[in-house]
Amino acid sequence: MIDEKSIQTLMETCRYCSWMYVLLAALMWFSCNNEPEPKVEVADPHSYAMPSEAKVTHLDLDLNVDFNAEKLIGTAILKIDRSKDSKQIRLDTKQLIIESVLISPDGVKEKVAKYRFGQDDKILGKELIVELEPQTQYIHISYQTEPGAEALQFLPPALTDNKTSPFLLTQSQAINARTWVPIQDSPGIRFTYNATIKVPEGLMAVMSAKNPTHKSNSGVYSFEMPQPIPAYLLALAVGDIEFRSLGEKTGVYAEPSMIEKAVYEFGDLNKMMNIAEKLYGEYQWGRYDVIVLPPSFPFGGMENPRLTFATPTIIAEDRSLVSLIAHELAHSWSGNLVTNATWNDFWLNEGFTVYFENRIMEELEGPEYASMLAQISYEDLEDEIEEIGFDHLDTKLAIELTDRNPDDGMTSIAYDKGFYFLKLIEETVGRKSFDQFLKKYFTEHAFKTMTTDDFVAYLRTELLENHDDAEEMIQVNAWVYDTGIPDNIPFNPSTRFQAVEDQVHGWIAGLKPKDMKEETKNWSSHEWLHFIRVLPDSISSAQMDSLDKVFDFTNSTNSEVQCVWYTKAVKSGYEPAYENMKQFLYKVGRRKFLMPLYEAMTETEEGTEMAKEIYRVARQNYHPIAILSIDKLLKWEPES
Repeated sequence: MIDEKSIQTLMETCRYCSWMYVLLAALMWFSCNNEPEPKVEVADPHSYAMPSEAKVTHLDLDLNVDFNAEKLIGTAILKIDRSKDSKQIRLDTKQLIIESVLISPDGVKEKVAKYRFGQDDKILGKELIVELEPQTQYIHISYQTEPGAEALQFLPPALTDNKTSPFLLTQSQAINARTWVPIQDSPGIRFTYNATIKVPEGLMAVMSAKNPTHKSNSGVYSFEMPQPIPAYLLALAVGDIEFRSLGEKTGVYAEPSMIEKAVYEFGDLNKMMNIAEKLYGEYQWGRYDVIVLPPSFPFGGMENPRLTFATPTIIAEDRSLVSLIAHELAHSWSGNLVTNATWNDFWLNEGFTVYFENRIMEELEGPEYASMLAQISYEDLEDEIEEIGFDHLDTKLAIELTDRNPDDGMTSIAYDKGFYFLKLIEETVGRKSFDQFLKKYFTEHAFKTMTTDDFVAYLRTELLENHDDAEEMIQVNAWVYDTGIPDNIPFNPSTRFQAVEDQVHGWIAGLKPKDMKEETKNWSSHEWLHFIRVLPDSISSAQMDSLDKVFDFTNSTNSEVQCVWYTKAVKSGYEPAYENMKQFLYKVGRRKFLMPLYEAMTETEEGTEMAKEIYRVARQNYHPIAILSIDKLLKWEPES
């Protein structure tokens, strides 16, 4: 700050210099306006938190994993940052039993806090309001989870691959962290964390943090996450798992029966890391490891920092499905490093990641391979649009999820429409310019959040304004704020998929399956997937049988192929595949596979009965997230 006396002296010295008055005015303006503008916190419709009052900056967890009671029991100590006049902090909880709350100015001198529960919502859970004293900087909460907490899945040994020990896995995205930690469960609020996790003897615990590589004899594990993360990236897994190093900063965890397969399957992980860093800058999370979970995990992968959670359904023993790992690795930049401010901005996480994944796979496997992945994205997008309608508001990238479960926005729109929007920008301004823009975007916004509106503004000022007619050619507003698929989508059919379609057309014209073997012998799993997908809807059971006798789709060990083939089998009434489909549904819990199969069965009355019969047995094997979806689909009434 410049004081008045200094300004007066300056004026006396230069009283005859007319330009000094201009300088004086500038100095006075500067003295009044050099304070930085306060950052405006983005309102999150899916959290009770009011970060402008008080927000969590660090979490200390101390939890005991009780497999018998299927609970986590322990404490969470929250360090907070608060405004001067704040009198309370608002936390998100759901399916938690709060036993006590203490407050402290220094983390040592604790006293009983006044707290109460505020709003209670079916989706958001219970608001926990803790009263703060003038010097309060720490909140100490003793609690336990309720059985059936949505983020937690406790698996008995029979539902693991090894079948010898129980297993626990968490899934915090989108707003399920609040079901196992009292926290501000918003993607716009970041915090560092430490944890102490106590587990039964013989088991290992790992988290989205610095992890152990060997089992502890005491069953006690300590963790540190020095980079700030949002709550949806909190993750914990406990089981009979082993670690194998894949490189200086990469490795894999899995059950002993799965570990060698995983080591082989992820053999290109270091190559992927090198490609990613070359594209968009240094990896900023220390290590990048992958854990292969039991088959009940409801997603393909979850980008938990430092430790991707992965479904075993990508273990095809031929590295044909590892684009999923490229996707989760890409999240280390798009999503984990620069995060959607709210779930209304979800496409900023996923559209960027699909684009990044495609670039990694293009470098790893070649442009034609990436072209196949791009066409799969296009077909998934078309299917989504056809299902919900071109004019449906949920086909916007800038979606509105207030008063709704954020899972409703986790559709192909965010992933694939977002991908094609970025692909259009790249093709319009040129790859070199777009790569420079993205690298700058990730660097300047590292460990920060981004809204859709702010990204659009950044895109215009940092990239489009430097390229004549780019804004008009891209039609940014149409892509981001309008429904449906714009006409200028940059889709180019894959030549490898065109060759696949030629085989299908030949088969329809009378070509025998055995005469197709020479042309198809080097096909990737993506080509086989496309082959099954483009088979005519009117295919008969007899035609399915003729294909199956040659290509043995029913007994495939590739989960992607299994899903599309069994779905086609249900629609065509091809009963020889039903028993294998049942076994697939009993074992696999990945929602991407469950939903198409159960939906296909519900298209007929007979199929609906079959679906319910299978689900009656399989339901106990699924994660709560998958159960919610299938219960709704089948109008399931829990049996007494």
